[in-house]
Amino acid sequence: MKQVGVEIVEGCRLPVLRKNQEHEDEWPLAEILSVKEASGRKLYYVHYIDFNKRLDEWVTTDRLDMKKLQFPKKEAKTPTKNGLSGSRPSSPEREVVSVCNNTTHSNLGVYVISGEQLHFVLVLCFCFFKPFLPLFLQNGTARRLIPAQPGRKRKANCGVPDEDSQDSSDGIPTAPRMTGSLVSDRSHDDIVTRMKNIECIELGRHRLKPWYFSPYPQELTTLPILYLCEFCLKYLKSLKCLQRHLTKCNLRHPPGNEIYRKGTISFFEIDGRKNKNYSQNLCLLAKCFLDHKTLYYDTDPFLFYVMTEYDSKGFHIVGYFSKEKESTEDYNVACILTLPPYQRRGYGKLLIEFSYELSKVEGKTGTPEKPLSDLGLLSYRSYWSQTILEILMDLKPENGERPQITINEISEITSVKKEDVISTLQYLNLINYYKGQYILTLSEDIVDGHEKAMQKRHLRIDPKCLHFTPKDWSKRGKW
Repeated sequence: MKQVGVEIVEGCRLPVLRKNQEHEDEWPLAEILSVKEASGRKLYYVHYIDFNKRLDEWVTTDRLDMKKLQFPKKEAKTPTKNGLSGSRPSSPEREVVSVCNNTTHSNLGVYVISGEQLHFVLVLCFCFFKPFLPLFLQNGTARRLIPAQPGRKRKANCGVPDEDSQDSSDGIPTAPRMTGSLVSDRSHDDIVTRMKNIECIELGRHRLKPWYFSPYPQELTTLPILYLCEFCLKYLKSLKCLQRHLTKCNLRHPPGNEIYRKGTISFFEIDGRKNKNYSQNLCLLAKCFLDHKTLYYDTDPFLFYVMTEYDSKGFHIVGYFSKEKESTEDYNVACILTLPPYQRRGYGKLLIEFSYELSKVEGKTGTPEKPLSDLGLLSYRSYWSQTILEILMDLKPENGERPQITINEISEITSVKKEDVISTLQYLNLINYYKGQYILTLSEDIVDGHEKAMQKRHLRIDPKCLHFTPKDWSKRGKW
């Protein structure tokens, strides 16, 4: 589809051929971010509009539809608010037709309740200014509610979260805190950081294709393969250098304390101050697959919990999460990542479950730092849903009375923050309005879906295998 006499420049938009998940050809609109020449032919680095940046790639001219080429206008760039909106921050203005996405909104209203339609009904006293929200287990009939206990007034998030939202809570910071937080405000994005700079990473027996930019040294970005020691995560420029390094590297597991082991799964706790090199190398690797976090070389304020799989050669990294030693916002996770070779195998939920087990030992409720990536948001929603439904379905009658539970009690049992409990109930569309009161309804479909999901969830954390003593970091000066 090459057209003579037309030069494609950075900022142009046009349809580009790609394969979808069903391996069918499609022509989504894409933006040219960079142009280079290699082996006598031009290559174009494209970002597919309304697609995640991890799908960005170099393409050849034959994949471009030149007939629908859109040139960028020469006016000044108009950055989006906070650099968070839009598929590409600070993109040049152009005359294009805006296509509205069909957004599905859950309708909350009056539902007809019958015993045949519902497995059981939970009645929720949904009081917006009370922290104690009693739930009552019912068999398809309504019951007078016991008034909520008085407490401190607070606002509740009443909106149903959008399925495609990157953030499940309000109050996204306009700029990251310079200590602790790893939230990226996206306001400093430029053409360099928007492009993947590492072609391929070899980590043990796996070769990984990075999704995003990571600030590895410039001289390593031109290599076809970047080699990493899978035990200390040191980066090397060649296989020969890696082999020489392995003769000197004595590590066969992450540095730090092993605080959990069951079967072949282990967790190691690494202090970002005591193990700076490892922590920084871990952050560089993680940044290849995390777009919504920034990278600080000051790892002192963080603890890193690395999950590994053991075999005869050692403990191989599967994923990790980091957390602040002191968090004023009750964050129990700063960054969380399952490496691509181990994704869709239950390890993500295992990492999340482990973070909440630590919160239980600490006697706190916790929540992940926002915003979450698209995959992170899906994993957390799934974990919260399964955990809360597990609690509700395990409720048993006591002394002939129908069982009851409060939002506070769910939060205390699971260590999931109250706001996340409420938002999960809203996301599952369990909250309905019936005869002047808010009720939670669990249908047969929800119950069946939950039971099937739990049957597939083979990996679980065993609290008996956790050997963890929380530290009071407020009394430790500079950690």
